[in-house]
Amino acid sequence: MTKQLPVSVAIIAKDEAGHIGAALASVMPWASEVVVLVDARSRDDTAAIAQAAGATVYHATWRGFPGQRNLALAHCRAEWVFFLDADEQVEADLVAELTACIFTMPAAVAGLWVPRHNLFFGRVLQGGGWYPDYQLRLVRRDGAHYDEKIEVHEVATVVGTMQQLHGHIMHLNIETFAELWQKQASYARREAATMAQSGRRVRWRNFVGAPLREFNYRYLQHGGWRDGWVGLVLASVMAWFVLMSFVALWRLNHPRSI
Repeated sequence: MTKQLPVSVAIIAKDEAGHIGAALASVMPWASEVVVLVDARSRDDTAAIAQAAGATVYHATWRGFPGQRNLALAHCRAEWVFFLDADEQVEADLVAELTACIFTMPAAVAGLWVPRHNLFFGRVLQGGGWYPDYQLRLVRRDGAHYDEKIEVHEVATVVGTMQQLHGHIMHLNIETFAELWQKQASYARREAATMAQSGRRVRWRNFVGAPLREFNYRYLQHGGWRDGWVGLVLASVMAWFVLMSFVALWRLNHPRSI
């Protein structure tokens, strides 16, 4: 039997009935508690599946990813909080590493970065910046907070030092092209909102330079070509939606022109 660890696992979910069962199965044996914060707009069996698995379920009005994470932190009770997405699973190597180190973690350490395997169209990617894809997911509950002005790719602010772990999360990132397109469109809109809130203004060169830099980063600089056609498609789509984020920002900067 896996040793129970002083860790609360927090999962934020909306309409994730197809994924959340596997996510919960990967953490229930070792977490001291599992908290699932379900978006009040959810219409499937996400909450029922989580309750049946033994998780504590809360429903909350959507307030953005950082706001939901702060609310989840407030519901957790363990010393450490591990944020897991509903379409992710904790792999066995990470469980073993946490079991070996969490009880002896120096008091100064307040956050742990975890590498992530990303699955696109059934393939674990090696290039394109998709691996090791470190995520700050394990934080000391009392010293962590998310900036609610950041709309996308939020990272916790922690009081203390940080370390990297070697065990992995598995992320079932994209299964269909329609899902890829929808997700990146949403990210582009939220990225534009974040840039607008920070006072960012569009320059015409952004419409050419930014997507070209993204494609170069994904496909050439970070070896997206190693993942064959998947790497090429991803680099192209990511570059397109970088362009779309600046188009959306231009519209926010010039509302009277629309």
